[in-house]
Amino acid sequence: MTKTLEPCTLVIFGAGGNLSRNKLIPALFDLEAAGRLPERMLILGCDVMPHQREAWLDFVANSLRRTYPDGLNETALQRFCARWHYFDTPIDDMTVYARLQQLLEGTNSDFPPNVMYYMAVRPSAFPSIVEHLSNVGLLSERNGWRRVVIEKPFGYDLLSAQAMQAGLSRHLTEPQIYRIDHYLGKATVQNVLVFRFSNLLLEPIWNNHYIDHVQITHSETLGIEGRADYYEGAGALRDMLQSHLMQLLTLVAMEPPVTMEAEHLRDEKVKVLQAIRPIPQNAVNAHAFRGQYASGVAGGKTVPGYREEAGVAPDSTTETYAALKLFVDNWRWAGVPFYLRTGKRLPENSSAICIRFKQPPQDLLKHARQGPPQPNWIMLGIQPNECLRIEMQAKVPGLDLQTRIVSLDANSRQEGDEDYDAYSGLLLDVMQGDRSLFLRIDEVEAAWRVVDPIIKVWSMERDFISEYPAGSWGPRGTYRLFDRNDQFWRHSLEPEGADLQTY
Repeated sequence: MTKTLEPCTLVIFGAGGNLSRNKLIPALFDLEAAGRLPERMLILGCDVMPHQREAWLDFVANSLRRTYPDGLNETALQRFCARWHYFDTPIDDMTVYARLQQLLEGTNSDFPPNVMYYMAVRPSAFPSIVEHLSNVGLLSERNGWRRVVIEKPFGYDLLSAQAMQAGLSRHLTEPQIYRIDHYLGKATVQNVLVFRFSNLLLEPIWNNHYIDHVQITHSETLGIEGRADYYEGAGALRDMLQSHLMQLLTLVAMEPPVTMEAEHLRDEKVKVLQAIRPIPQNAVNAHAFRGQYASGVAGGKTVPGYREEAGVAPDSTTETYAALKLFVDNWRWAGVPFYLRTGKRLPENSSAICIRFKQPPQDLLKHARQGPPQPNWIMLGIQPNECLRIEMQAKVPGLDLQTRIVSLDANSRQEGDEDYDAYSGLLLDVMQGDRSLFLRIDEVEAAWRVVDPIIKVWSMERDFISEYPAGSWGPRGTYRLFDRNDQFWRHSLEPEGADLQTY
């Protein structure tokens, strides 16, 4: 059932930037075309460059035409452009926020009183913008709600995350802050919750008695794509693993919440993060591995190594590949390793959760197959292959008793199903006041506590970093994270690839 939304105003700071152009504007247009935006909603783009409204509307329309080169719903585009206004915010203009207050709340204002502020700017600018908004009363909820959306990274370590939070909490309450992780908006990620909590079939085996280990992988074929100024200060551990992959871990490992209400759901996620076994600094090398791509062949083209990219220091030890072994020390998961890895310049763009089960207690069919026994797997493809697969052993047709792997595909996508970008759903959630898929501050801090020891050790070890050729699956030494010789990285969701790659 579609919920009727209150009219609201969306204010986007950094409206002319890449995030707005490539993600927010298309996501909002998709909601417009689907008839899901509030009827009287208005959108105010804010950026440092001056624009007349007509020129700004051309920018919006051109952004959409680049995103949808095969054509747009022109009727929806006209409705969408009618919602947009523009307000320039020069950095050196001290009157900007007073003028913005008059525009939004003045006597003759046509903007709805419920206001959502989206910070599509550098994280270092969040506290300053919030402070200025507060100083002119634009965060007061005296005549409507005020919600502020901020993008990752939420700090660069625990201390910086706490400092950012201190700056925000002086002017905002925790329910007003929406920390967005677009990964959680992906339909397949949300399907993890449905898969787990709507199917009684799986709950009895979702524990350390049956599960051998869990792998969560995000691989990218691209390099840093001109973002050296950001990536040199972040690296793979901060950029992907501490945020996106840690969130996937919580969804796999969490206990069933009391209800699917936001606070009950987030309570259980925080419990998982708090239960992760701390990694002492002297044990970091046994639990974490980093690497950096060297030159190689990717996508059929020869590409430079990370240190050869523009803006990267020639002696940089920033990791473009990171892998972790974590343990969740609670009743359900005691002793089960969770392997998380992410990397750039790998062979394919893929995100997946792969859960390997233990072998049967007795190998009754060892004479009916060739080679070692193959385990059962449950695999949830996040992108680009949205799927749910289970691998089992079955008899090969014929007179002899021989076995082979079969894959049971439980993909829920059907012809005609709606398909939306993650940002569309998350923007709609903010308008509805649903915080389920947004991060709470204790969740952010708990995730930083997990990786902080690794960050400190890697920052001190600056004389060497393992390299891997672009186009490969990362440094070969990562096998050392596994506990046994029969454990290996799962690179493919296809059965035939399960036992081919063993590092």
